Amino acid sequence: MTRRRTMAQALIEFLQQQYVERDEVEHQFFAGCFGIFGHGNVAGIGEALQENPGFPYYLSRNEQAMVHTAAAFAKMSNRLRTLVCTSSIGPGATNMLTGAAAATINRLPVLLLPGDIFARRNVAPVLQQLESDLSQDISVNNCFEPVSRYWDRIQRPEQLLTALPEAMRVLTSPAQTGAVTLALPQDVQAEAFDYPEEFFEKRVWMVTRPRADAEVIHTAAEWILSAQKPIVIAGGGVIYSDASDALATFATHTGIPVGETQAGKGSLPYDHPQALGAIGVTGTPGANILAREADLVIGIGTRYSDFTTASKTAFQNPAVRFININVAELDAYKHAGLPLVADARASLEELSVATEDYSVDSSYAHRIQQFREAWMAEVEKICNQRHGPPVSQAEVIGAVNKLVHPRDVIVCAAGSLPGDLHKLWRTRDSKGYHLEYGYSCMGYEIAGGLGVKMADPSREVYVLVGDGSYLMMAQEIVTSIQEGYKLNVVVLDNHGFSSIGGLSRACGGDGFGTEYRYRRNGSLAGEVIELDFVANAASLGARAVRAKTRDDLTSALQKARTADRTSVVVIETDIEARVPGFESWWDVPIAETAKLASVQTARAAYDKTRNKERYFFAKDKKPEILGVSAESPAEQNKL
Repeated sequence: MTRRRTMAQALIEFLQQQYVERDEVEHQFFAGCFGIFGHGNVAGIGEALQENPGFPYYLSRNEQAMVHTAAAFAKMSNRLRTLVCTSSIGPGATNMLTGAAAATINRLPVLLLPGDIFARRNVAPVLQQLESDLSQDISVNNCFEPVSRYWDRIQRPEQLLTALPEAMRVLTSPAQTGAVTLALPQDVQAEAFDYPEEFFEKRVWMVTRPRADAEVIHTAAEWILSAQKPIVIAGGGVIYSDASDALATFATHTGIPVGETQAGKGSLPYDHPQALGAIGVTGTPGANILAREADLVIGIGTRYSDFTTASKTAFQNPAVRFININVAELDAYKHAGLPLVADARASLEELSVATEDYSVDSSYAHRIQQFREAWMAEVEKICNQRHGPPVSQAEVIGAVNKLVHPRDVIVCAAGSLPGDLHKLWRTRDSKGYHLEYGYSCMGYEIAGGLGVKMADPSREVYVLVGDGSYLMMAQEIVTSIQEGYKLNVVVLDNHGFSSIGGLSRACGGDGFGTEYRYRRNGSLAGEVIELDFVANAASLGARAVRAKTRDDLTSALQKARTADRTSVVVIETDIEARVPGFESWWDVPIAETAKLASVQTARAAYDKTRNKERYFFAKDKKPEILGVSAESPAEQNKL
């Protein structure tokens, strides 16, 4: 039996019947489709969506934003659900490129359906067509190839029969997932074909928990049993695999401390006895000092970005070894580690059994507790130090953190806020901290907040966004109001780019080009431009107010919590009031030759620290056999 459908109609019907199952719990994989229609998709995908109201269509305001929303939805759903995004050919399609890159870098499943030029070619060049004198089989959609985990162009309607199962294989793979792009020529979208009935039957894709080889588990257990100063680095894979409880059990019985990456923050509640908080460039003193001294690093679901490894300077023990638990081989083999290519939860459960007699010694346990207590006191000091007016960014973070409930979600992405949040925010729920930091994409915040709220409407969502990111992409406030998904948005107005301004100064510059100032006498050094973000947010339909003090902010957010639509609270912050870094470094190359003495000084310091960057090679022997003592970090650092 067959069913005659246009390619677009068949595509939507197929997507509606795709499900995933993990741990015997089933989820419909696609929760609907975001889109903006143009001539490249309105008569194809648009028509198919209109005749299939059971597959919800959501109107976005910006194509990039809708991909961010889909990625945030997928992240909040532990990659077991996602959204589809469709656009016209041309600028609508290329607007999605940034979102595609962010999704792929963060390993989040999103399905992109950009319209494309005519497959039959006879009317070319059509509106918005990129012409090439080398090939007629090229369009702007080829730009998606390097930022997609799977890419295809559907030149004939029957190609869906083979392309869609491949797309689903990638989207549902914990190891391979990311953006999947199917370019859809606008003429082919409208062409009909007799599709087999079986193509439209419900299909359940199993998301399994692969286990590591038994011998590798045995070796990992031996390494742990012989370690004197082990540390766990918890990445996003802990949360995606729902392994927080397993990690808590493992950390409790072994006493091994846990540092968290941006994606892994929330892997343990902040008050867990082994939780050292953030690690790396934006980390805490305890996590970074113990990482520097560690003879064994157990990386769980982390890709070891430069912010985690402090640009390969974080681990200074010459005898350090790595055990890497990751579903992706690419990550499991990093740092010449012992690769456990496996599900995080499954591996932690097995390692807990294999190391049941192990516990760190009392002196190490005492240091962990000392670091925890010192950092708790430091957070209280930083967040409660009254500053200004204008207030400090840390004071805003402290006020919001004190106000939110345990299951509430904080959303952020770019600028100086992520670093301060990574250090200061106290998470109590594994899904309560939502940062896009793999791509650190300005403009993600409000669109991402919408995706988080759509994934779990029972939670209050708080979006913290700097004025720079807000100006790039605030318009999804309209979408949140249209769809009835209330957000609580806090805009920190510091009149510029605080993060890059601070980085410029750290590199010997003076914050050139990072503040919102009028051009005067040929340079951007005039008075500060005053922008009315309250009026802007109100014009988009939000309930908008200005807060001048910490108490104003708290009062405004208390009222926002009970509001019936998205609220925006704007508060001015001091661009110069910064949370310091702790025991870490980030490699940002500084000019080798410069006229400014400050740049010359910064370059000298850069060269000195860069010498600590390391390559890692496989070690099969125990640290003591290598002739290295794990008890003398000062001597190790000299090496």
